[in-house]
Amino acid sequence: MVKIRLKRMGAKKRPFYRLVVADSRSPRDGRFIEEVGTYDPIANPARVQIDADRVRDWMSKGARPSDIARKLLEQQGVLQRTARPRPAAPAKAEAAAEPVAEAATATATATAEPEAVEEAAPAAVEEES
Repeated sequence: MVKIRLKRMGAKKRPFYRLVVADSRSPRDGRFIEEVGTYDPIANPARVQIDADRVRDWMSKGARPSDIARKLLEQQGVLQRTARPRPAAPAKAEAAAEPVAEAATATATATAEPEAVEEAAPAAVEEES
């Protein structure tokens, strides 16, 4: 599969990226097919230069952008923004809250049971007399 992704360049702590078209099996900074743009996050504001025609051409051939590359392409107007589903993190928070509520109910029940046992015990003693 062909991907459109960032290739890291620049010095240590001074990143500079090239937007490249590469085979998904090749390493991040390894062999690529074509360079289609650059991204400099250090500049204020960040500088992005993209050859929109080449990106559209590669996408028509089936190339898929990585998440960060997609974000850059959307910011530059090469791709239309798409409604992407949100991660299921809130559902996990709700699921984690349920066992806590069940544990609180179980604790309340456990503390109520000894009282019920104490009430039942004197009744049994009175019946024997």
